[in-house]
Amino acid sequence: MIDILKKELIIYTALLTLLIFLMHPDMLSDPIVRLGLMQDKANYIHPLLYTFFVYLILFFLRAVSGFIAKLFEKK
Repeated sequence: MIDILKKELIIYTALLTLLIFLMHPDMLSDPIVRLGLMQDKANYIHPLLYTFFVYLILFFLRAVSGFIAKLFEKK
């Protein structure tokens, strides 16, 4: 169970990092300014929410593909 949670946490963290750099490419050039803007606007939770919704979509696709793979699996 712990291994599954670790795997899913790694996927979520990688997805969060990927989405941060895709949505805000200026994080690579000047992260202090971007973090200052986030602090001024007090929108701390939106990256986690966006990542959660994308993670749910990917989780659903992984579940469906696993189910389809089990249907065609030889016994």
